[in-house]
Amino acid sequence: MGAQFPSFDKGAIAQTLGLDPEAVTMNVMFAGGSFGRRAQPTAHIGAEVAAIAKAAGGTGSWKLVWTREDDLQGGYYRPLTVHKLRGGLDADGNIAAWEDVIVNQSIMAGGPMAGMMKDGLDPTSFEGSVKMPYDLPHARMGWAQMDTPVPPLWWRSVGHSHTAYATEVFLDMLLEKGGKDAIEGRLALIKSDAGRDRAVLERVAKMAGWDGQRVKNGRGYGVAVHESFSTYIAQIAEVSDEGGIPKVHKVWCAVDCGVAVNPNVIRAQVEGAIGYGLGTVLFDEITLLDGGTVAQENFDTYRMLRINEMPEIEVEIIESDADPSGIGEPGTPPIGPAVANAWRALTGTVVT
Repeated sequence: MGAQFPSFDKGAIAQTLGLDPEAVTMNVMFAGGSFGRRAQPTAHIGAEVAAIAKAAGGTGSWKLVWTREDDLQGGYYRPLTVHKLRGGLDADGNIAAWEDVIVNQSIMAGGPMAGMMKDGLDPTSFEGSVKMPYDLPHARMGWAQMDTPVPPLWWRSVGHSHTAYATEVFLDMLLEKGGKDAIEGRLALIKSDAGRDRAVLERVAKMAGWDGQRVKNGRGYGVAVHESFSTYIAQIAEVSDEGGIPKVHKVWCAVDCGVAVNPNVIRAQVEGAIGYGLGTVLFDEITLLDGGTVAQENFDTYRMLRINEMPEIEVEIIESDADPSGIGEPGTPPIGPAVANAWRALTGTVVT
């Protein structure tokens, strides 16, 4: 079976069948990705298959396929998250203070992954907001955990998906308020030991021909840079206003993921990650009805990015002799803030 945590599934299957775990043999498919319920610590899929096999007499091969309605309405969900950001500028327009307080539901607390928490803190809830490449004076980051009956779990890029959005959008607003260019302002803030962040930001600016103009020919331009899974990515998005909805025409993306073992796979993963994140910032939504039932049932009620809405994507991979690092997820976090920053430049509207 496909499983990111075979040991969890092995234990659940053994318990369901009343066997010793050593009596269970896991034939794990060599396939990447934790999607398709291949990374749920409760191992409920493995337990369900085992229960079906047991009820059928324990013979034969079994394949379990949920309906899309069950999948959408009976899943685990990305934790609801709120960032409260405050910042200050000095007389010269430089950032003088930074505060980011995060409130969300932990994906680790109370479950099999709780042992990974330290001092009651779930690092996946705020990763990306603490280790930032910028030298921000008088910076303070805080996190508070809230509990809801909604079962949460990770989502592509985990905590980076919301921390990149909040920090890069707010930083862009502070830079503009201080009269700073979106890229030059970031470069001035990047720490001396954050050379890889600097390199991808400079590369993407060159790729897009950045000249400091945020709006040209009816289109807005926004930038974001973020590191996750030891991979550094900067993106610039070109956006127009189509009936009050952002239309993303092109995305430039510079990537440093260490030694590029297979450049074609890297580009494919980054393109897919951009589409994934773009669909989320524009359309994807889960809403709860009274009683907690998920409103969305299928693709007629769960809006996703369509192929005609996918922008042109230009990817450049920076040569590096650093160890190879993750590439399946890091392309997702920057696209949301890049689009939001472009939209704000074009329309003046802040998308929170």
